[in-house]
Amino acid sequence: MEPDLFTAAAEERQEKEPSSSPLAVRMRPRTLDEVVGQQHLLKPGSPLRRLVGEASGPAGPSSVILWGPPGTGKTTLAYVVSKATNARFVELSAITAGVKEVRSVIDGARRASGGYGKDTVLFLDEIHRFSKAQQDSLLPAVENRWVTLIAATTENPYFSVISPLLSRSLLLTLEPLTDDDIKDLVQRALTDERGLKGAVTLPEETESHLLRIAGGDARRALTALEAAAGAALDKGEGEIGLTTLEETVDRAAVKYDRDGDQHYDVASALIKSIRGSDVDAALHYLARMIEAGEDPRFIARRLMISASEDIGLADPNALPIAVAAAQAVAMIGFPEAALTLSHATIALALAPKSNAATTAIGAALEDVRKGLAGPVPAHLRDSHYKGATKLGHGQGYVYPHDLPEGIAAQQYAPDALKDREYYEPTRHGAEARYADAVEWTRKNLGRKRS
Repeated sequence: MEPDLFTAAAEERQEKEPSSSPLAVRMRPRTLDEVVGQQHLLKPGSPLRRLVGEASGPAGPSSVILWGPPGTGKTTLAYVVSKATNARFVELSAITAGVKEVRSVIDGARRASGGYGKDTVLFLDEIHRFSKAQQDSLLPAVENRWVTLIAATTENPYFSVISPLLSRSLLLTLEPLTDDDIKDLVQRALTDERGLKGAVTLPEETESHLLRIAGGDARRALTALEAAAGAALDKGEGEIGLTTLEETVDRAAVKYDRDGDQHYDVASALIKSIRGSDVDAALHYLARMIEAGEDPRFIARRLMISASEDIGLADPNALPIAVAAAQAVAMIGFPEAALTLSHATIALALAPKSNAATTAIGAALEDVRKGLAGPVPAHLRDSHYKGATKLGHGQGYVYPHDLPEGIAAQQYAPDALKDREYYEPTRHGAEARYADAVEWTRKNLGRKRS
């Protein structure tokens, strides 16, 4: 059977027996107004609004690439477009389909357009899994508008989609769904006639756990809700208890309030475990934060702070590792971000520790706040503007690069602080060489010990 005919038959069965379809399918939005999240793509006059004929102006694009994490609504948007335009909806997955299937759909689309005047929306999931040759096979259909192609990918399309197809397509980036987005969807599914029709209720405690395990994935949330509702009804219960949800999804509810004490207590314990070089305890607290659905960017920010506050120059690579982890987390999100956060946490926990950079800037700030500042020594002042020489600016300054050792014994700090020493390096790890450097430079600067 051709893929388009198979899809049509499946849709017909769904219309006749909606209760037999998964909850995530039954709750699929029928219009753009029912879509949760992605409001940046649904504004009046947006390309998606034009594509479904809701806005005046030029016709919508013939090809759209939807880029975003799993469960953010890529399939849903394609389905809504087909329903709104009364078009045939054909769905292919790049995991199982090939050039033969693509050509079959295109041929079917041309026949439907010529014989019945009906347009075709081809939804191609996981397009990044198509080879260059397979993606090339889509170009004639897109170029000639034989189909409206809506392709979905979780990978960066600038690396995974061929340039000719990318240049002929409108790229729309989908954002991760928020807890509020998922909550709205869950509440709708509980009461909607297409959903659970009020058969069960969802207490706040259970709902919170459901939102955590969903991780911003609408499909995962509805799948878990449907399974838990079935389990509750089998027990003769009209309420989905926390224990029932835990048993259904095989994941214990972590006692962790992202807006309350646990949020700060567990984050504090993570950082103090890293500071104490207990890698196992650090991983435990990291796992609790991940399992509770903590924002991975928050964890990454704490790790960057720890790299400077507790490690500093004892391991100069600690901060670059933490920064790289934060950048990676922002790009990939959960669940893969857990690997990156683990990588950084282990590196920081096992790194030699020094708070010398922390205490140094603290002492310097304390002096400034006490008013110990004073004017910049005249020989260090800017001498590049007209009249500076007459003021004595720059006179007597010794250029260090002109000296064999590359260091000039001259006063750099204001008079009130000329002998103050803020940085007291440890001899932990790589900071030992900085300790030697500080000792040597202070000696050659002619600095008197304070």
